[in-house]
Amino acid sequence: MAKSETAKFHHPFRVTHPTASHTVFINDLLINMLIGVFAHEKTTPQPVRVSIEMTVDDSRVPVADDYHNVVCYQTIASAVVDLATREHVNLVETLAEKVAVICLNYERVSLVKVKIEKLKAIENTTSVGVEIIRGKQ
Repeated sequence: MAKSETAKFHHPFRVTHPTASHTVFINDLLINMLIGVFAHEKTTPQPVRVSIEMTVDDSRVPVADDYHNVVCYQTIASAVVDLATREHVNLVETLAEKVAVICLNYERVSLVKVKIEKLKAIENTTSVGVEIIRGKQ
């Protein structure tokens, strides 16, 4: 994985899909974090749910039952938790973009869908948030 915090994004319809791929996903990762633009959101952590779906290119290296040949969901989940708990973020859109960068910095990840949900932002809802799709050529 590259150490960079940036990645070159392309609209999903311009992304070249690998001829052989699989999907790695992380569903409903719960994180208490500081997120939001209101004063109380800058001082009181709130629950956020993160879901990630990555398209992983299989044509470069066969999995061959070898941990070193896969995109590790534990490593990505840990990086997302570290990012989310490191500092306050104003917008769910900003968090989604940063999570996408983490995923796309893996050479074999060609496309990522990131869903960020604030679970207690609006009364009488289960969640509010954003879902983005980012890819690379």
